Amino acid sequence: MRRHRTAAGILLAVGALFTGGLVEAGTANAAAPHSGSGQSVPARTSSVAEQHSARAFWTADRMRGATPLDLLLTPRAARQLKTPATGGRTTTVEPTAGPAAFPQAGGAWSGGGAVVKTSGRVFFTFQGRTASCSGNAVTSQNASTVITAGHCVKYQGSWHTNWVFVPAYDNGNAPYGQWTATKTLTTPQWEASEDINHDIGAAVVAPLNGRTLTSVVGAQGIQFNGGYNKAMYAFGFPAASPYDGTKLVYCSGNSSRDFLFSQDHSLGCNMTGGSSGGPWFTGFSEATGTGLQVSVNSFGYTFLPNRMFGPYFGDEAKALYDKAQTS
Repeated sequence: MRRHRTAAGILLAVGALFTGGLVEAGTANAAAPHSGSGQSVPARTSSVAEQHSARAFWTADRMRGATPLDLLLTPRAARQLKTPATGGRTTTVEPTAGPAAFPQAGGAWSGGGAVVKTSGRVFFTFQGRTASCSGNAVTSQNASTVITAGHCVKYQGSWHTNWVFVPAYDNGNAPYGQWTATKTLTTPQWEASEDINHDIGAAVVAPLNGRTLTSVVGAQGIQFNGGYNKAMYAFGFPAASPYDGTKLVYCSGNSSRDFLFSQDHSLGCNMTGGSSGGPWFTGFSEATGTGLQVSVNSFGYTFLPNRMFGPYFGDEAKALYDKAQTS
């Protein structure tokens, strides 16, 4: 989920338990970016044949060998962002020894709960190579919606193919199956110019063995226009060193608004490539592993290590979600 604007790879982008989980539209913070373009939501539809091919394509070895997609902004790339951020300060979050402690700058999640099943790895083909991100199942009308990063569905002008979601991924194993995308979607801003402020993607996945995704793994709630500067938990499956993609990793701390070049949330976090698209939660309960998703792992700056950034879920994110959940 970190990124070079002309990057050779994409990295860091890096819950209600029941399918009827909460979808909450929060009150916008005064500092939140105003949105509402009214533009249609870009999408790619996969044929039934493509879906069958994708499921057969992702063997255990291919999943283990997938390249983590990295989004790492250089100073020059950052200056090219359309909308500079104003205000806010970041705070340093030091790692702690506890397996489920707050704050936490990066460590394996051992707390259990719903997030273990709703979170998973995303696999796809990008420019002829196998690649990976992270994603999360959210409550939805179709019970089949996954939220991820925009660059995890489309990047450098091309929609990804062979797209599958593997909840609770376990070192090449898919304990709850591989869920193939019938449709992938992103925001108009990401589709048009890869605007980092709108690096949000979604997928609608096909039923598996006659069941929908969230009837099998549960779902997390989702919130829009909820404001900045909150206690946050971020999850993902980082696959670049020092991580290897085999574990669900999390970071936690008090978030802030990016004071540099974007309108994104900021959180102290050392997750690496492959965590892109993993969920950020507010109101997260360590006891139940549930919260309201308000962002995804999106990018980092080359000059600011151990800090992750995630897009603000405003009106464009809501339009994307609505299109996905009714598809």
